[in-house]
Amino acid sequence: MLVIGERINGMFRNVRRAIENKDKAIIHQVAERQIEAGADALDINVGPTRGKATDNMLWLIETVQEVTDKTLCIDTPKFDVMQEALRACENPRLINSTKATEEELEKYTALAVETNSRLIALTIDARGVPADVDGRVAMGATIVTKAMEAGMGIPDLYIDPVILPVNVAPKGPEHVMEAIRQLKLLSDPPPKFLIGLSNVSQSCRETHLINRIFLAMAISAGLDGAIMDATDRDLMEAAITAELLMEKQIYCDDYVSAYLRSR
Repeated sequence: MLVIGERINGMFRNVRRAIENKDKAIIHQVAERQIEAGADALDINVGPTRGKATDNMLWLIETVQEVTDKTLCIDTPKFDVMQEALRACENPRLINSTKATEEELEKYTALAVETNSRLIALTIDARGVPADVDGRVAMGATIVTKAMEAGMGIPDLYIDPVILPVNVAPKGPEHVMEAIRQLKLLSDPPPKFLIGLSNVSQSCRETHLINRIFLAMAISAGLDGAIMDATDRDLMEAAITAELLMEKQIYCDDYVSAYLRSR
């Protein structure tokens, strides 16, 4: 499973202060801790920081690339910032993200092809997140079609079926899992599937427990990756064990350590 560390985000106070004060040591530390914990890639999001978003993003990318050659998941809703950020990346690139509207899909699939980047596409359109499985599947089909038309390799495409907080959308987990099951049949090879895991437990009391159980369930439905807290040891162990039980990993008595050493 593709584990994208979520902690380099200006929504977190220590990261926001580090970006605003240009404190490289903090960013290095956050990046290295996630990688040591097993992250395959790092989400890069300047969040609500003071200053120019482009300048902050370029500084953040440069700083992270000083300590790792892991994939950078560039996380910004601003297309112009995304363009500049991808040009600055020496590491492999993952675009986070595009909505499923025709205009956005055409722009972002073209950008992905131009910059040799993988792409995350959300099942969200002008009306928002679908309230059912069918809406997610329909948008997923549109995403795959547009990616093919742009000449993208489908294995480079990640569809995010958008999980909402379970305290406001109790049917959301099952809708997301069933959408993954159906969308796996769209093409051969199929697209990959990824979620922003912490959304499922937002504003809930048992956040760690909800994240852990839903991640294992989603892996059983065909999930290929998640933006998540790689430093949460219990969460990582749940993911590793779920993949073991789905025969995606080979059993040995020390399978958790073996998995992490292989990263």
